[in-house]
Amino acid sequence: MSEAPLLEVRDLAVGFESGGTVARAVDGVSFRVARGKTLGIVGESGCGKSVTAFSIMRLLPQPHGKILGGQILFEGKDLVQASEAELHRVRGGRIGMVFQEPLSALNPVQTIGRQVTEALLLHKPLTKEAAWAEAITLLDKVGIPSPEVRIKEYPHQLSGGMRQRVVIAMALSCNPSLLIADEPTTALDVTIQAQILELMLSLQRDLGMAIVLITHDLGVIAQVCDEAVVMYAGQVAEYGSVEALFHRPAHPYTRGLLASIPRLTTPRKSRLPTIEGAVPGLNEMPAGCRYQNRCPYAEARCAVAPPPLETVAEGHAVSCFRWRELPEFKPVTPASA
Repeated sequence: MSEAPLLEVRDLAVGFESGGTVARAVDGVSFRVARGKTLGIVGESGCGKSVTAFSIMRLLPQPHGKILGGQILFEGKDLVQASEAELHRVRGGRIGMVFQEPLSALNPVQTIGRQVTEALLLHKPLTKEAAWAEAITLLDKVGIPSPEVRIKEYPHQLSGGMRQRVVIAMALSCNPSLLIADEPTTALDVTIQAQILELMLSLQRDLGMAIVLITHDLGVIAQVCDEAVVMYAGQVAEYGSVEALFHRPAHPYTRGLLASIPRLTTPRKSRLPTIEGAVPGLNEMPAGCRYQNRCPYAEARCAVAPPPLETVAEGHAVSCFRWRELPEFKPVTPASA
């Protein structure tokens, strides 16, 4: 019998209320995260990636953001039904989160030390002196030079890469079993991006934690993830191992994303393939497949009803009526992978 997943999201639906109506930003999303593994969630801006992550942490903007249905099972307990006291223990304790923009995630008027020790004092039975010493150790662990000096500084005195390392230190302060990283390298240059990703993988190996990585970069998915969820317009288009998605993609959208990645063999002046059109707005979702207006393989039935999530192979599923009919796909090796 296989081990129960650390995190299992079942048929999650999330909406935002405005003007008396509720627009669904996430609709029927399901996936699992095994202990010690990395799951990537990838897709265009506005596809529901970050909303899914904030739903897991129960940090949706209030009062407009609401979980409309589904389950979020973490270590066997449904976080959708959890009390505020239970969520308080889970957030920062059992689940850590690295936010997209470190400068907005840090309090500009508090020192780095004050912010790192806050989680330690909240979740661990430590004195202020012991928490301060542990905070210095954490800053050193995430690669911040002269941590005993930096701990007394303010966020604006650090570089973008250092601020992101501080956010990672805060997320890992209580040795969580799950780390959620929402676009952790978006605001950083390429060199620093690589350092942050390697840091996260190194800490994962040391601590044995699982990671949910939110990104729009398929190169990052190929580099660090074991499995990935491809989202489109709030739904799962395809789910599977990274090897399956890059070598045997079954959804036209996944294929379109992969085809648009620059390859090492791409001629310098050649034009990259693009996916024409745009993602439908939250209040403009079509009745059938949400990708139909951009899909080169769409047919009449695609406009009538949404396709079910079908099994392609063990651990590989796709939401497409015509996936069996698609032409053979040439495997992709991203230049950044």
